[in-house]
Amino acid sequence: MQLTEQASQFDNLEQLSVQELVEGMNEMDKKMKQGGRLFYIGAGTSGRLGVVDASECPPTFGVDNNWVVGLIAGGDGAIRKAVEFAEDNFEQAWKDITAYQPTSLDCIVGIAASGRTPYVIGGLNDANKNGLLTGCIVCNPNSEIAKIANFPIEIITGAEFVTGSTRLKAGTAQKLVLNMISTATMIQLGRVKGNKMVDM
Repeated sequence: MQLTEQASQFDNLEQLSVQELVEGMNEMDKKMKQGGRLFYIGAGTSGRLGVVDASECPPTFGVDNNWVVGLIAGGDGAIRKAVEFAEDNFEQAWKDITAYQPTSLDCIVGIAASGRTPYVIGGLNDANKNGLLTGCIVCNPNSEIAKIANFPIEIITGAEFVTGSTRLKAGTAQKLVLNMISTATMIQLGRVKGNKMVDM
């Protein structure tokens, strides 16, 4: 009985965007091995999922709090309560990123189910202009952010059970991909031994 999600047209998430996912993670690994950081940017549910994944990296992998950073439109207050219209600001994401003094070694991953969130589009555009590696996680085909990012990861989840409520199926898919990115990256950086957490 399906209560919250409609069936996807795809059988397995693992079949989606595998090449782009692997290529993007390999490039991120190279940057982070040289001291780069990983930033997630998003709005609403997408932004919250980025914050969740980033906040779990220090206790899981023993890394510094600023090594993987989740930024959400509207600031930290938007984690608990929606900040209306914050996602419509094209300039704010880069302002949020510059607070961390970004360098060309840093990587920016934009998260947007629709692929057209201004906060994410603006952040990726500015990151590209400043020579940072960019990626994105998007649930719609042929999206604007997929055209902007160096390494787009498209997970086409289809219509939601509640139309437009991308916190459902799209959110679930985004979280799975975020898990893949952070876990695979930390394994490559030597933060896992076998299947054990180390440096905690």
